[in-house]
Amino acid sequence: MQSVLNALRVLEEVAARQPVGVADLARALDLPKSSAQRALRTLDAAGWIRPAGGEVTRWVLTTKALQVGRRATGELSLRDVAVPFMEELRRRTDETVHLTVPDGDKVVLIERLETSKAVRIILALGTHLPFHASANGKALLAASTPEVVERRLAAGLEEFTAATVIDHDAVRAELALIRERGYATNGGEWRDDVSAVAAPVLGEAGTPIASISVNMPTSRMTPESAVAHGTLVSETARQVSAALGHSRQG
Repeated sequence: MQSVLNALRVLEEVAARQPVGVADLARALDLPKSSAQRALRTLDAAGWIRPAGGEVTRWVLTTKALQVGRRATGELSLRDVAVPFMEELRRRTDETVHLTVPDGDKVVLIERLETSKAVRIILALGTHLPFHASANGKALLAASTPEVVERRLAAGLEEFTAATVIDHDAVRAELALIRERGYATNGGEWRDDVSAVAAPVLGEAGTPIASISVNMPTSRMTPESAVAHGTLVSETARQVSAALGHSRQG
């Protein structure tokens, strides 16, 4: 039983710290290095983790964990519906396209379609993003009820970069603008080098269940590209929402 518990603890720690090596895992979990190594071998054999970049000293999750999570939450059907529309969005923008869903007090990246450009944004599947400092998070928040918004604000707003907006009134004003124009923007508010535009995907009941974003290095985000990509991502999110059964008249 202890070996099973150790393997599960190691899996969770790899997910939180990837890519990570056995020494760091053993320290973080207060395990003997030999126990952490055995757990890693077990998880590798079962297909839950893989060597990072082919080097066996550092480990990352495989998509197996993501697939299990999707089956548990129903995200697999969301992905199946969204990906064809995301492919078209990527073709039209030639930028990286993300699909995220709410996950507690953050949003989690569940699908990624890469740009063909050499300089790109690379975030691992399973990456968690803040509601107030990411385009995906702000898109979801703007489509939420006032009660949800106030609950998020009351929980506190972490400042990630000099561009992060943490003033509550300023956040409320930005959410109102997002509702008006149909898309959210992030100009280096979570990480200096990451910018994006995003729009919410609404479920049949009209509640926000996901968000789709166009992501690029901050150096490529201009006012003109933000408007152009924002228009396209809003259109894509509406198409996915409609395919999931949401009626704008409803």
